[in-house]
Amino acid sequence: MDRRRSKKGPVPRSVIEMEAHITVRLSSGDHLTKKLEGGIMMKKLFVKDYHQLSLTAFDLFLQEFQDNPAGTFGFATGSTPIGFYQRILEDHALYQTDYSNIKTFNLDEYVGLDEHQPQSYHHFMRHQLFNPLGIGREQVHIPKGNAEDLQKECTRYESLLSSNPIDLQILGIGENGHIGFNEPGTTFESGVHITTLKESTRQANSRFFDSIHEVPTQAITMGIQNILHAKKILVLVSGSSKAPILKEIFHHPVTTKIPASALHHHPDTTFIIDEKAAVSLSDD
Repeated sequence: MDRRRSKKGPVPRSVIEMEAHITVRLSSGDHLTKKLEGGIMMKKLFVKDYHQLSLTAFDLFLQEFQDNPAGTFGFATGSTPIGFYQRILEDHALYQTDYSNIKTFNLDEYVGLDEHQPQSYHHFMRHQLFNPLGIGREQVHIPKGNAEDLQKECTRYESLLSSNPIDLQILGIGENGHIGFNEPGTTFESGVHITTLKESTRQANSRFFDSIHEVPTQAITMGIQNILHAKKILVLVSGSSKAPILKEIFHHPVTTKIPASALHHHPDTTFIIDEKAAVSLSDD
């Protein structure tokens, strides 16, 4: 593969580790014992701040991309992954890295928004990442929130996911533990579906709209089962507002009340956590 980086060299992991002061730690002893018994173990990478989180996420993504430059990647929206996406764009600009052969799947989309509306996830992803990287529309997959028949759209997207296993899924976590738009109470066996958004979720996302009244009340989302089918999962967690839910995820039983706790059932999940988000995990 022509990386055009051989002269300058790729971003080595050791550089990221030095700059980010990463400490790789496993879960607490009790969690570790339980997970080893089941053959499953979630990894946690602790980094200093959001900047280091974005660099570390890019480093892990790049390793996967270098192994499979025509791979299938699952992307997330919201504010947390923006720094990570900027690192990808910088790599593309500095080293002419060709990302145009990847396939992409997004987690979700608001119901009722046209793809050209600024608040839609179609618009977000195309402007934040896909268009600058030259990724063709035929390689980009995002649920159609304004489809005439939403149930048919769920079936269509489910079929696409079944035919295109995701190599690496990027996730964020909501303050109530949602992943994608899988709100508390969602069954872990769920496939692509229409969900009604919790008021707390709408409130958190209202910063992207002129008012909370403009935030859609429903979304179409990958189900938890779809997410767990990814070969690898990378979870980005930043800020003090995420500290309470992280404690719930790592120190309490797996439950549908906390959708992200389903990640305990996945064989290869890595959390990248900055210092502000990690305050509740000081004993880990």
